[in-house]
Amino acid sequence: MTNFSAQPPVAAKHPTTRVFHGREFVDNYEWLRDKQSPETIAYLEAENAYTAEVTAPFAPLAEQVYQEMKSRIKETDMSVPQRNGDWWYYGRTIEGKSYGVSCRVRVGDDPWTPPTLPEDGSPLPGEQVLLDLNEMAEGHEFFSLGASAVSTSGRLLAFSTDTSGDERFDLRIKDLETGELLPDTIEGAFYGATWAGEQYLFYLRVDDAWRPHQVWRHEVGTAASEDVLVYQEDDERFNLGVGGDRAEQFLYIVASSKLTSEWRAVPLETPTAEFEVLWPREEGVEYDLDYAELAGRGYWVVTHNATGPNFAVGTCPVDARVPLTELETFVEHSADVRVEGVDTYRDFLFCAYRSGGISRLAVAPVEGDNFGALRELEFDEELYTVGLGGNPEWDAPVVRLTYTSFTQPAQLFDYQVATRGLTLLKQQEVLGGYDAADYVASRMWATADDGTRVPISVVHRADLDMAHPHPTLLYAYGSYESSVDPGFSVARLSLLDRGMVWACAHVRGGGEMGRGWYDNGKMLTKKNTFTDFIACADELVRAGVSSYDALVAEGGSAGGMLMGAIANMAPEKFAGIQAIVPFVDPLTSILMPELPLTVVEWEEWGDPYHDPEVYDYMASYAPYENITAQRYPDILAVTSLNDTRVLYVEPAKWVAKLREIATGGEILLKTEMSAGHGGVSGRYEKWKQTAFEYAWTLVHSGACTV
Repeated sequence: MTNFSAQPPVAAKHPTTRVFHGREFVDNYEWLRDKQSPETIAYLEAENAYTAEVTAPFAPLAEQVYQEMKSRIKETDMSVPQRNGDWWYYGRTIEGKSYGVSCRVRVGDDPWTPPTLPEDGSPLPGEQVLLDLNEMAEGHEFFSLGASAVSTSGRLLAFSTDTSGDERFDLRIKDLETGELLPDTIEGAFYGATWAGEQYLFYLRVDDAWRPHQVWRHEVGTAASEDVLVYQEDDERFNLGVGGDRAEQFLYIVASSKLTSEWRAVPLETPTAEFEVLWPREEGVEYDLDYAELAGRGYWVVTHNATGPNFAVGTCPVDARVPLTELETFVEHSADVRVEGVDTYRDFLFCAYRSGGISRLAVAPVEGDNFGALRELEFDEELYTVGLGGNPEWDAPVVRLTYTSFTQPAQLFDYQVATRGLTLLKQQEVLGGYDAADYVASRMWATADDGTRVPISVVHRADLDMAHPHPTLLYAYGSYESSVDPGFSVARLSLLDRGMVWACAHVRGGGEMGRGWYDNGKMLTKKNTFTDFIACADELVRAGVSSYDALVAEGGSAGGMLMGAIANMAPEKFAGIQAIVPFVDPLTSILMPELPLTVVEWEEWGDPYHDPEVYDYMASYAPYENITAQRYPDILAVTSLNDTRVLYVEPAKWVAKLREIATGGEILLKTEMSAGHGGVSGRYEKWKQTAFEYAWTLVHSGACTV
């Protein structure tokens, strides 16, 4: 649907030559990496102007989709209050306001039943506003909250804000009794903050590569210049995290790479003491832990892969640690079940795991000095997602559960562990009426080139005549062992109600089918991710669900790299490809250790900097380096100037080279000039961006004409 009155920008060529392992690659567009250059900004703005002109014909459709989304969402709403100490905490949204308001009310006579939400969305009696993000965002084109942590007593609130999108936050402390901000100001912190009583606050800092590498301790009432560096991680493969446990017994520092982890702990009552390593890091061994008490004695409950790739759970006393391989087994390793972790309470624990590609939960009671047998929670649907909704209270008799599916709006339950009863607290409301029976979700299977069966989730209206092909959006991610689980989407209704099919290819590189699914879609097996996706596209066509001229592919970030790869490998099989903040120049980035997050990525993609075999393998699939003189599908690439995870330069270079070499296809680049990796901020702006992307998909799939 080319608009012939618009002329696409032509990027200048300033050749540079990259030389590694005796291999040379001439890059004409690396100059776009300099975002301070007026030439770079001028090019990005020219691309934005071209995209705006070309997409102008479907601007009314985008507005219509936006209004549909907006009309279905309860704009004035309130989350179900969550108890923490003597308070119920919750968030409110207000019609016309882009950001939320965080609030609390005191716990009354019933300590476990949350207060009822007013029907009109008005404040609860006795409400105290902690943060009004709308007021805080005033005057800023971008705004994001990075931390919001209340001290155990409920008196002090630590919060942090980012107004540029670069994910570096300014951390402040608010006295909730007086409403005043304390003079304490910490600049350049990373996400999160952890209290130790009311005297000390722990936080993270990042290095020049945006890697959280330091844990700092701040004493309330002192200057940031007096803060103490508690731990620094010098191995560039490892990120740090800091936090506490539900029982309020220990503080933890966690160092983790893609393949290895190491925990340090210190008793919460002595937060200035030295953190002790629990199990020293061992290459390839990952573990996660929680604290439990059995017969009055403290225990570590450890989820680990020391005895198998799909993880097991073992226990040992806090004061009598044994090697991971000698822990008393609670959940054995299984080739068919991927254990994802445990969550402990005073009287029971929950275990989260995956089986058959679906997330599952089981609960076990504390029985003296042991845990009882696990009991799986059962649900009626074939494809669903269940998880713990959080509950900070150690002695809670009820636990919050979240449940959703492709057709079921998100639900929040209180699960009574003793009686196994479920109490529905809230269901995502779809205004204008919604009936789950009007939609169906099912599972298909594609066969990859090597014979592997790859699951595909398929969603469409129940009254859609599936005897003939339909316009289809095929989505995938496929990296970092991240699973795309069944979930409801209000925005997706605008596609389904126009006769589109929405499908998800659960390709290797993700975690849907266990650790082996991930291991066989990374490093020197990464191409399985791409061929799996193409096999899923072929199966949708073979089964008559769609046709190649009505199939649009979508992926973001690492999934955007997948989009770039399949554009090179099978352009004839897609009517359009939408790449959101796409990682399409991976070899250039991974060869630059000084870039944000590069070294930690070597355990995901391989290390081409030192290993010629990895270099050659990445060079054989890197989207930017494998563009050829062929007709490409129409492509929409969306990026953000301040993205620190996938730099804007990758899609900018990719689009410039596609324009130079491709023999056909409408190539568009849209750059948000004041945003980060997550795109624009504010819910209305995010909805508008989604509506724009969906309108592009509807037109290119043939579901709508303009």
